[in-house]
Amino acid sequence: MTDIVKTIREEISRLNHKYMTEVQDYDFYNEHIRLVVNNAMVLADKYDADKDIVVLGALLIDIALLRRTIADDYVVVKGDHHKIGAEIAVDMLERLNYPEEKIERVRKCVYNHRSSKNSTTIEETCVADADILAHFDNLPMLFQVALVLKGMSLSETRNEVKQWLAGDYDDLSERTKIAFKDKYENIVKILFN
Repeated sequence: MTDIVKTIREEISRLNHKYMTEVQDYDFYNEHIRLVVNNAMVLADKYDADKDIVVLGALLIDIALLRRTIADDYVVVKGDHHKIGAEIAVDMLERLNYPEEKIERVRKCVYNHRSSKNSTTIEETCVADADILAHFDNLPMLFQVALVLKGMSLSETRNEVKQWLAGDYDDLSERTKIAFKDKYENIVKILFN
């Protein structure tokens, strides 16, 4: 692990702690970001991508959500978190004297992480696909969002989660779709059949 990755990981950990105490008692790092990083590294190996760019992009994809406070408008931040996060990522990496060309590559990973259909590089694809795969790895979180945060009934929750997973699978790159087709189909079969 490079020093810059270590520094960013420590900052994410600090922000995660602050988020848990000031915004919501939700361990954003362990419940999502860690899973994104793990999946991103698997994909970086599989697709021969630049691992530093991928891991930094994966660590920083939800930086805007972690940096928000209880007073922030959640809907606005969530809707634009990829744009705001890309700006925050640039600021953080510039302060750490990370190379300009690499900063732009990480920025694009953060900016385009919401769907691999927006990706222009293999690193962006790894990060976008890893974000989706993290949802497959933490199914209870999806159910919690629908049941608790959206106040849906169990039947509504089942339909909502099924639609989310289908949309997520559709947003994967074709390459990753093929590699994780069995996992997706098994999840759907176990949960909804």
